[in-house]
Amino acid sequence: MRFSEYMNEWLYGKNGYYTNYKQIGKEGDFYTSVSTSKFFGGTIAKHIISLIEEGFLEKDAVICEIGAHHGYFLADVVEFIYTLYPELLESLQFVIVERFDALQEQQREYFKQSFGEVVSLTHYKSLSELRCKNAFFIANEIFDAFGCELLYDGKIATVEDGKVEFDTVDESILQKAAKYHKTKGEIAVGYEEFAKEMYGAAAKFEFISFDYGEMQARPDFSIRIYKDHEVFPFFDENIDIKELFKNSDITYDVTFEHVKDAFVEAGCEFVALKAQMTALVEMGILELLEMLRINVDEKIYEQELQKVKMLIMPNLLGERFKMIRIRKS
Repeated sequence: MRFSEYMNEWLYGKNGYYTNYKQIGKEGDFYTSVSTSKFFGGTIAKHIISLIEEGFLEKDAVICEIGAHHGYFLADVVEFIYTLYPELLESLQFVIVERFDALQEQQREYFKQSFGEVVSLTHYKSLSELRCKNAFFIANEIFDAFGCELLYDGKIATVEDGKVEFDTVDESILQKAAKYHKTKGEIAVGYEEFAKEMYGAAAKFEFISFDYGEMQARPDFSIRIYKDHEVFPFFDENIDIKELFKNSDITYDVTFEHVKDAFVEAGCEFVALKAQMTALVEMGILELLEMLRINVDEKIYEQELQKVKMLIMPNLLGERFKMIRIRKS
């Protein structure tokens, strides 16, 4: 099969890596910003409130996370909205787009444990099912989980019995590669369809997503595997791909120019691409920390401060991860 099909099978096929709940963080295969600090979601909550106060979002807007896994990210957003502007919990609508029933159940259970009957949660299997007037969409590390083709020497990869061969020509992939000045590496598949689905889901929205990557395409392969907090280059001859298949995470660096173009072609507006560090500071993470410092003892504050540093320090997650911001007005 083509590599994009192989990667989709790895992550989303029967018993695929993301089809059932996996621990993320210390007990899992990797960390994310969500698993690092509640202030990641808290900062998004502060930003949502600012969008409501400036009039871009209505008080009855849909707040929708895409690919929520456990539901921690959206739950953190809800928790901070309750702290900062509790009246909004009576009017905002909270939605998760999740294709897998087992994960939907996990998310419902977590929301019930966290908020009881105070917050209702609605699920959709895909964005194509959602139709609303006004929305805020969030995602974390979603674009690096789209299937991709691997390109080398004018040919794309196929996989058989865990072995990769560059033996197929696909003119559409070559055209995409030429557009982004790429002769070797990953070409993502599915961004355009995703952007069109989001465009059709809401009459007016803002979308923010965080991912590892750069605006311009990198000139080499970045495809890699995460297992027990170790990183393995996909083409490492010392690893057993068949053993890692569906039992580990597989990912690659995002070319944000490709993401941007997909949304612009769908009719959306590209607002900005910023380092996570810059984005979180501008959206008010330091102000949230100051509020915490005033209201809790020093030990708790120091614990949360260290977690936030992981989110914003350039040598940790602050510079490596980028935030892309898209709008439909």
